[in-house]
Amino acid sequence: MAKPKLALYWAASCGGCEIAVLDIHEKILDVAAAFDIVFWPCAMDFKYQDVRAMEDKSIDLCLFNGSIRNSEAAEIAHMLRAKSKVVVAFGSCALEGGIPGLANLTTKEDILRVVYKDTPSTVTQNGGVYPQTHSKMKEGSIEIPELWETVKSLDQVIDVEYYVPGCPPQPEQIWAVIEHVISGRPLPPKGSILGATDKTCCDECPRDRKEKKIKQFYRPFEIQTDPNECLLDQGMVCMGPATRSGCGALCTKANMPCRGCYGPPPHIVDQGAKMVSALASVIDSTEPEEIERILDQIADPMGTFYRFSLAHSILRRVEKV
Repeated sequence: MAKPKLALYWAASCGGCEIAVLDIHEKILDVAAAFDIVFWPCAMDFKYQDVRAMEDKSIDLCLFNGSIRNSEAAEIAHMLRAKSKVVVAFGSCALEGGIPGLANLTTKEDILRVVYKDTPSTVTQNGGVYPQTHSKMKEGSIEIPELWETVKSLDQVIDVEYYVPGCPPQPEQIWAVIEHVISGRPLPPKGSILGATDKTCCDECPRDRKEKKIKQFYRPFEIQTDPNECLLDQGMVCMGPATRSGCGALCTKANMPCRGCYGPPPHIVDQGAKMVSALASVIDSTEPEEIERILDQIADPMGTFYRFSLAHSILRRVEKV
């Protein structure tokens, strides 16, 4: 019997999800033995036309990481959707837009202006010229992807069967997903979150939480924390109460607050709003002016509460008509 076919693709992301696949260590040999890897541009020399020539639904599993930031990523997403039986939004960027989604706080025009006209190095090199999607030269015409105005999560562009959260997903969770497919066991219901649980990161965290009231918020470098006490109780903005469990609370165990990369827990529509609600319950004041002073101590609220989820939140940008 022919082996099932596996495809992996990297759109708008840092590449950490690609490395995480290799972090399953020697089990990568089991993946190679169980699957025929037909598309993995990061690791092997595959051409888009090779995939276009494949029959529809001939790829058994596609792990797609990264958000959709430009026309090329959208084109490949649609192509892999047509060719794949199962598409998995793999990692925070595919799941919710990830850190690239913070670009939705501004405009494409402002981003290009800062990079190509306001940055001395690029102005010196090219005179402040913006990238052109089509250019002609003596050797012929070239085309580069068009940067989109709005960063989107994968399921805002194509239909997705499953989601694997994390920035990046943890190796043991990745292997659990792959092993499930290899085993031939019935797949879970469409739309399921794989490689995570139904609780919050706080439920995995070994620190002792006493739900203290807070008058001062600190950034990590501003305080020497107690390794056994809840970081939120100590005044650090930890996203644990608003984040799905499954990572093993790795950040808090390393004395750093949860960043929220596993996305919201079940039945929470907006991760940032959930975190704002959690903070509102611990602020030690009833006076509006003092509450505002305390909240003003939180550096970059949008980048903190919506670091990974802005593109998929209720604050998502409304498309221009």
